[in-house]
Amino acid sequence: MTTAETVTLEPDTEKRQPSKLWKGVKSANWLIKLCFVVLVTLVTIALLAPVLATHDPNAQSLLSRLRPPIGFDGYKPGYYLGTDELGRDLYSRVLYGLRFTLLIAVIGSLISMLLGSTIGILSGYFGGIIDNILMGLVDIQIAFPFTLMALLAVAVFGTDLTIFVVIIGLADWDKYARVVRGQVLSIRDAPFIDAVRVTGASPARIVRHHMLPNIASPIIVLWTFGVSNVILLESSLSFLGLGVQPPTATLGSMTGFGRDYLASYPHIGLVPAFTILVIALVFLLLGDWLRDTLDVRLKRQA
Repeated sequence: MTTAETVTLEPDTEKRQPSKLWKGVKSANWLIKLCFVVLVTLVTIALLAPVLATHDPNAQSLLSRLRPPIGFDGYKPGYYLGTDELGRDLYSRVLYGLRFTLLIAVIGSLISMLLGSTIGILSGYFGGIIDNILMGLVDIQIAFPFTLMALLAVAVFGTDLTIFVVIIGLADWDKYARVVRGQVLSIRDAPFIDAVRVTGASPARIVRHHMLPNIASPIIVLWTFGVSNVILLESSLSFLGLGVQPPTATLGSMTGFGRDYLASYPHIGLVPAFTILVIALVFLLLGDWLRDTLDVRLKRQA
């Protein structure tokens, strides 16, 4: 009887999660609410980039090159954030750069989450030799310098956007694998899992219907941190010239090209760099808040 009650309690816990999260949003402090507003604004701007842009982001005009932003001497009407070394409108390029950077970050982090979570679940649930092999792959990933792997992949497969997104997605899967494996190990032999296993449920059903709902919170929190890490990683690789190649604009590549003009025309590099800072900071703060909201153990310790 006790086992049956334990099994029936699990779905109720799942149903309370969305309302608990919504209550957490309403009771969050002003900084977290501001982060939500900024995130929604940035995503909206990225989606509406073709509508909001005032110029073709790749159109060059050497007669308008190196113009300062609005409010400075030499400002050219219509170029709100100035122009770069080729006369391209920085405002329009930042809009499209934000779009590509968010796209790469979200898809890349989803690849990491799916790959790492799958490996972590298989390793934690089955254990034994499967656990040893998969955790050995995780150790290799951790020990292998990612920049070297990115250089090798770019040299072999080229710098196509799809290839770059896949490379980004292979950067942090080991973090998901280790965290998910630990979570699965902690509930693998729990009474409600044993009760479901006795009924003859397949491993796939046990994982999908009974394990995933109980380990979803740490995965979501880790994903928010992962998005921020992927944004910084993409920016770093693009800064080094390993990312998306010109003329496609990303915030990292724009910052990289602007480094040669920091002394004389700092707006070329500082505008996209500041945008990267805002995006990364928003995801980090939201990740901290999600961890505090969804992690019951932290509340018990408080």
